[in-house]
Amino acid sequence: MQIANPFTNPTIVAGYEAWYETSGRWADRLEKALLKRLLAGFSRARTLLEVGCGTGHFTRWFGEQGLQAMGLDLSSPMLAEAVRLGSPLYVQGDALALPFRTEAFDLVALITTLEFVTDPVQVLSEATRVARHGLILGVLNRQSLLAWRRKRSGKPLWQEARFFTPAELVRLVQQAAAEKQVKIVWRTTLWPVWPGELPLSWGGFIGMAVSMVEP
Repeated sequence: MQIANPFTNPTIVAGYEAWYETSGRWADRLEKALLKRLLAGFSRARTLLEVGCGTGHFTRWFGEQGLQAMGLDLSSPMLAEAVRLGSPLYVQGDALALPFRTEAFDLVALITTLEFVTDPVQVLSEATRVARHGLILGVLNRQSLLAWRRKRSGKPLWQEARFFTPAELVRLVQQAAAEKQVKIVWRTTLWPVWPGELPLSWGGFIGMAVSMVEP
C-alpha cells in the first residue's frame, strides 16, 4: 500500500479541496509562491508528473504555469474528484512503482505526499527514475509550529502523517538518488509572523528543488 491514512474516506475527499478556498487560502498562496520560485530553475521543463495528486489542486496549478501536467494517485475517490474539478490528464497508480518508463517526464512533483507513504526512499527513487531534469518537493516541516499544531489537532489524517526536517529530506533524496548526482536547493515558508520564504529550517512548509546534474 502506498498511502498510510484514509484518503478513500468520503468526508476527507469532500472537504479536501474546500480547505484551499477557506482557512487554507493563505497557506495555499504562500506555498505556490515558493513552488513557482523553484520552478523557475527548470526553464527547459515542459512536462510534469505530480505523484500523489489527490484532487488535482496542484496539478491544475502546474498546468497554469505552462507545463503539460499529469497527476497520479492511488485513491479512486480522489481521482474522481480531480476529474469533476476539471483536472488535466491523470492516472491511477502506486508511487512505489510508477507505471512510466525511465525519464518519461521533465519534472516530477510531490506536494504533501511523502508524509503519507510507507517507504519515502522508494517513492523518491521512483521519482528520480522517471524525471529527466529534476524534482519539485513540498513537504511539511517536522520542526515547525505548524507540524506541532497538526499533530495536536487530533485529526486522524495528521496522526498518521510523518513529517520531515529539511536535513532529513535532503538525506532521503540523496539516498534515493543513489549513483545520480543531484543539486538540492530548499527554502521554507508558512512562518508564524512573516509572509515570505527563507533558507532557514523552521518554516512550516519546505519547498525543495532537486536538479539532476549532467555527467
